[in-house]
Amino acid sequence: MLRLGPRMKAMIEINRELDTRGLNCPLPILKAKKALSEMTSGELLRVVSTDAGSVRDFQAFARHTGNDLVEQTTEGADFTHVLRRR
Repeated sequence: MLRLGPRMKAMIEINRELDTRGLNCPLPILKAKKALSEMTSGELLRVVSTDAGSVRDFQAFARHTGNDLVEQTTEGADFTHVLRRR
């Protein structure tokens, strides 16, 4: 997993964003899986969740699917995950 500084974050172009706040496992993963299936290789998906378990869930999801987990951050109650479509 890569943690990016503020300067690098500005250089990342997010292609699609999902707000899954208030949803619990497995819904954030299922919505991300559906969104990634509609994207092309190399595109970036940002998922924002309030489920603390999503940190571990997205790490496992990336390992199992071959999509790259580019970044994970926590800000207040929000857990943000950036995935690159394989």
